[in-house]
Amino acid sequence: MNITKYEHACVVVEEQGKKLVIDPGQFITSLQDVSNVVAVIVTHMHGDHLDPEKLRAIMAANPGARFFGTAEVAKEVPDIPFTAVTGGIAESVAPFKLAFYGEQHAQIHASIPAIQNVGVLVNDLFYYPGDSLTLPEVPVKILALPIAAPWLRSGEAVDFLLAVKPHYVFPTHDAILSDVGHGIYNNFGERYAAQYGGTFTYMRPGESMSTDDLQ
Repeated sequence: MNITKYEHACVVVEEQGKKLVIDPGQFITSLQDVSNVVAVIVTHMHGDHLDPEKLRAIMAANPGARFFGTAEVAKEVPDIPFTAVTGGIAESVAPFKLAFYGEQHAQIHASIPAIQNVGVLVNDLFYYPGDSLTLPEVPVKILALPIAAPWLRSGEAVDFLLAVKPHYVFPTHDAILSDVGHGIYNNFGERYAAQYGGTFTYMRPGESMSTDDLQ
């Protein structure tokens, strides 16, 4: 399985030549090849995770692809056939097995109404939480760790990492960071992953990791 990080919060998982696209949002510029997509997951309705025009382009290029997300996501793109998911639901789109976790976006501020959010575990290996810190409560080999957001403190990200204890972790939700900011958060990630024997890897947009190369 190959995992490629794109700008901010977008990730593409590839297995047996088929692709799963997660959170194609407004900040993406480097995702060009959208062929062979069998499924798209949008974890919640915020624009940095859901760009309706990008989503429509992906679905138009892959007419048989399935589209998963929260019920609120469906309202943003009512023209696209949709499967609503929430925590506790499992789906399968060959070659991907999908287990969904959680129901709600992390709190930004008490004055801002909560919205829906769903995380996903792909093929029992890779966990992507969206904008939440919902624990998968199962072993995770690879974690996409949100590190910079209006809803997130660095200590919360560290605690989430230490609770999940993935073998491998890479940062996501990071478009708002400067080069200096990336350095600070990467040092955090490396330090705390090392505490339990995990490996932190910083991936720039377009860079990938393969499970074939991981112990």
